[in-house]
Amino acid sequence: MNRRHCAAAAITLICALGLLTLPAQAVAAPTPDSSPSPAASAPAPPSGPASSERDLEKIRQEIETLYRKAGAATDAYNLAEEQAKKQSGEIVKLAKAIVDGQAKMAELKDRAGAQAREQYRNGGLPPGAQLVLSDDPQLFLDGINKVRTSQQANKTVLAQLTRTQEDLETYTQDASSNWQKLESNRVRQAEAKKKINAQIAAAEKLESQLEKKERDRLRQLERDAANRAQSAWLATRPAPSVGVSGEATAAGRAAVAFASAQIGKPYVWGATGPGSYDCSGLTSQAWAAAGRPIPRTSQEQWRLLPRIDIRDMRPGDLIIYHADASHVGMYVGDGAIVHSPRPGRHVTLAGAGSMKILGVVRPDK
Repeated sequence: MNRRHCAAAAITLICALGLLTLPAQAVAAPTPDSSPSPAASAPAPPSGPASSERDLEKIRQEIETLYRKAGAATDAYNLAEEQAKKQSGEIVKLAKAIVDGQAKMAELKDRAGAQAREQYRNGGLPPGAQLVLSDDPQLFLDGINKVRTSQQANKTVLAQLTRTQEDLETYTQDASSNWQKLESNRVRQAEAKKKINAQIAAAEKLESQLEKKERDRLRQLERDAANRAQSAWLATRPAPSVGVSGEATAAGRAAVAFASAQIGKPYVWGATGPGSYDCSGLTSQAWAAAGRPIPRTSQEQWRLLPRIDIRDMRPGDLIIYHADASHVGMYVGDGAIVHSPRPGRHVTLAGAGSMKILGVVRPDK
């Protein structure tokens, strides 16, 4: 029954491999979300023109909050996607191991069958009994080694059969576990995508209901807020490093050069280039181009990369923003970062202190 179970599991896995390339959303539907959707909970803009600075500033903050929530959901989506890719790869490896194990089982069974047939041709007597009945002393002595060799071969085949059977059972259990993880990651992807789209739609709706002059003023308010934050940061921090070429390593300079070359390309959540990027898509691809692969998401970059004091920052380091580590930019020197801000914006230079800094990590430490 165990062998049938392993074989059936292997066939099922191999047939299922074709599903691994399907988009995550097409495989698993999101679980129902009982909480109100972000779009439904987002405050409505004023019914008439936002004539006062106070109204526009409130709308600016609401839009910023919605995009930050979308950024956090994007990080969750990206992490689930990376984990799904990993699980898919593990399933492929396990399926191959099961197929190879089945081939080995067939070979071992053939060898065991050959040994059984050899014994049958010898009249069904075990080799030891045949030697005892022999009248030829020399034949008896010569046959002792053959008996031992035959016995050892039988034991070896049986031991290999047992190990292979155990391996197949382990592979099957591991494949089942990985498949469950894969489905769980796909469900998380679908849930995150739903949240991302809802947050972005709510923010876009708020902005679209403004008149053109109000939208222009809104952009100016965004710049003013960033400038105030940058000025406050610079006032409380030591002077940043001058120049990009001073303290940066060769890998850091390569990463900065790659990221800077993407300036002007649009933000698209989940994108890793070459035509568009989200925030961590930009930083991960920049360091990959520099020959130092790093985690895909800003939260994983914060969790796994070496942390350094902000006073020791050098070009190429990554600045992680917000308490939930949902945004990241690359420090390029002179108190500036290059980053991909949010939907509706493009990769750009900005002040390193224009957002709330959580900490700094160094990919090439």
